[in-house]
Amino acid sequence: MEIKQNASAGTTESSDILIMIDPNEGNGLQIDLDSSVAKQFGQQIRTLIQTTLEKLAVTDAKVKAIDKGALDCTIEARTVAAVYRAAKKETIDWQVIQSWNV
Repeated sequence: MEIKQNASAGTTESSDILIMIDPNEGNGLQIDLDSSVAKQFGQQIRTLIQTTLEKLAVTDAKVKAIDKGALDCTIEARTVAAVYRAAKKETIDWQVIQSWNV
């Protein structure tokens, strides 16, 4: 999926994550994480964001994530929402997303 514009999803409230995504044409995926739990879960958060981007076929994007202790399901949902907004997609293919957890 092509990232066409800047977009974001989430908040910086406790137990949430703010995902901001920008185009990064031809430069691959770049993930910058600011997290209150980075020492314990930083690598897991980065991996989850990257895996979600790969499942959505995003190959070029800059992602800034500000985490306040979000659960994995929240991180994944915020990443999906930001990608769809950035790709200017109006509908989400829920069947594809539901198949991830099978």
